[in-house]
Amino acid sequence: MIGGRREGGLMRKASQSVVKSTILIAVAIGISIGCLFAFLYPHGFLSFYSPAFHSQVLSSKCESSHRLNELKAEYAAELEKNEELRQQVKELTEKVRLAEQKKDHAQKQVEALGKWRKAGPSGTVKGLSTNPTVIPDEPVNPRLAEILEAVAVGRELIVALANWNVKESLEIWFTNIKRVAITNYLVVALDDKITEFCKSNNVPVYKRDANDGIASIGRTGNNHAVSGLKFHILREFLQLGYSVLLSDIDIVYLQNPFDYLYRDSDVESMTDGHDNMTAYGFDDVFDEPAMGWARYAHTMRIWVFNSGFFYIRPTIPSIELLDRVAGRLAKEPKSWDQAVFNEELFFPSHLGYEGLHAARRTMDFYLFMNSKVLFKTVRKDDRLSKLKPVIVHINYHPNKLKRMKAVVEFYVDGNRDALKPFPDGSEWEW
Repeated sequence: MIGGRREGGLMRKASQSVVKSTILIAVAIGISIGCLFAFLYPHGFLSFYSPAFHSQVLSSKCESSHRLNELKAEYAAELEKNEELRQQVKELTEKVRLAEQKKDHAQKQVEALGKWRKAGPSGTVKGLSTNPTVIPDEPVNPRLAEILEAVAVGRELIVALANWNVKESLEIWFTNIKRVAITNYLVVALDDKITEFCKSNNVPVYKRDANDGIASIGRTGNNHAVSGLKFHILREFLQLGYSVLLSDIDIVYLQNPFDYLYRDSDVESMTDGHDNMTAYGFDDVFDEPAMGWARYAHTMRIWVFNSGFFYIRPTIPSIELLDRVAGRLAKEPKSWDQAVFNEELFFPSHLGYEGLHAARRTMDFYLFMNSKVLFKTVRKDDRLSKLKPVIVHINYHPNKLKRMKAVVEFYVDGNRDALKPFPDGSEWEW
């Protein structure tokens, strides 16, 4: 009996312990669920269904939408700033690159001169005149680089600018280039009609992008404006590492000019001079009687380089020349490009001005002949008229088309009377 009562007591105690544990677990679960709802619904469970709650949600969405628009506007502004900074970086990179090229140029000059040395005997000393070429920079204009790779020979070529106004002269120009078997030439077309005309005649042609400001000047500008374009356009050719024989359209090719170039200077140009003195320079004495004993002052004179036909190498001084001329023409729209071209080439350094450090050479005026030499002298001289020039440039005279055709008749077809009807000077005839 005593054992049975003990077992019954133990059973009751165990049962009570289980009930207490169950209650404690239930309380713990309840507290946990309460905490969870308190976290999820801080304003009360029923507030989820209340209008105030929905109003708060809508307000929150409106604020988010407004903030999103603000962020978009800020993002757009930052993109614009980033583009401006990217452009500034590009410009600074270009300046650094040019500075490095100048530094490299100076280093190459030092290397070319070698170690310091004594001058040596009289007559044995010769200065360095040929500047090193720049490193080709193809990213400047990949499309042009691809064209030049196909057209140029020995990284040099003839380049001419043309619009529809000179179509007939252009046809004579490239017909005679083909006749003397020149293959490395390129027309920079200034309008779509010239582009199609060149393509239809198997003439290598390059046209700048339509939205290019330079191209728009070529389509609508006057003769001087178009002539000034070449200094902008040639820069890319030189940056790409190509030597260019720049040619006007009023030129008749009778031989291959590349066979007659020296290539020892930055600029090698035909002259507007008509004899040895005017072409290559002379001592011109200025007389001022009021000065008495010192009345005679000696001056140096030379007739200008012709900016319609010159060979330019891809060097730092050459590119600087193009930049100087283009910059002045932009500021002085009434200036003549040929005058500015010569001033920048020849004016020496002086107070407040640093001259261009470029080497230059004058072409033989009988080989690279201007129309004054031809019509005033050569056609009247039996000996000179039998010599065939490399090119004839109709730069001194009007009615260019007729004179170009006459030059072809005289030198190509052998008609010795073809030049006789024309006057020496620039009077209009016929």
